[in-house]
Amino acid sequence: MLDNRPRGTIVIEDLEIGMMRYLQKVVTDRDIEMFAEVSTDRNPVHLDDDYARDTIFEGRIAHGMLTAGLISAVIGEQLPGHGTVYMGQSLKFLGPVRPGDMVRAEVEVIGIDHGKRRVQLDCRCLVNGKKVLVGEATVLAPSRKFD
Repeated sequence: MLDNRPRGTIVIEDLEIGMMRYLQKVVTDRDIEMFAEVSTDRNPVHLDDDYARDTIFEGRIAHGMLTAGLISAVIGEQLPGHGTVYMGQSLKFLGPVRPGDMVRAEVEVIGIDHGKRRVQLDCRCLVNGKKVLVGEATVLAPSRKFD
């Protein structure tokens, strides 16, 4: 069920299996440079065109965790939203994200434990309709009982 209502917190009492949210973002050179600065990951495959051309990627790529951060943005801003606490995340990187790529980060509810306020989320990032990252997250969802 694609439900892309305006952003905001969805408390656990209102979550349903199949609910989905997404964001789309073009990954820019500036994003990559800022991520390198903040993370201190200055691997030349991300920053140096000449170096990156001679790698298996045949060009520069974004940091995998920059791409994964888009999933975090969907979780923290939309599904479930503000007040959500990350408990765990698995990630599998399937393909590179290059400067200029439009990434679509999608998060879908696949399990709900109301008693523990835990939510299982299927997570994926796509470029041109092709999955470049997949994984699952477990989060502690906000609740009306704790407003």
